[in-house]
Amino acid sequence: MLSPKKVKWRKPQTGRMKGQAYRGNTITYGEIALQATECGYITNRQIEAARIAMTRKIKRGGQVWIKIFPDKPLTKKPAEVRQGKGKGPVDKWVAVVKPGRVLFEIAGVEVDLMKEALMLAKYKLPIKTKIILKETAE
Repeated sequence: MLSPKKVKWRKPQTGRMKGQAYRGNTITYGEIALQATECGYITNRQIEAARIAMTRKIKRGGQVWIKIFPDKPLTKKPAEVRQGKGKGPVDKWVAVVKPGRVLFEIAGVEVDLMKEALMLAKYKLPIKTKIILKETAE
């Protein structure tokens, strides 16, 4: 699972997800990509599940790039615990995704196969996404 080796703050505040993604919103490496159309958190488990689905579909041919990294810790208190006594321990690591952010890129196999692989990855994610081609993005 993806998680950072070192972070500046152990338990940061939640923050807000406002506006569009102005960084990471273009295809840089691959030919076809999966782009977010709404904001949300994507956990390290969801990223890994999407990656496995894509690489299995393209039968380990071609190349897959993951353009997001879960660098934000989310905390959670255990079930049936009274309120107070401080913030809970870190429960999971998430990547903050805004609309327009490119999540995954693929290259090296047929376009139809890449589209099918990205459709499988799309089902693993909790946010709405769309498939974009490099020609249409530019």
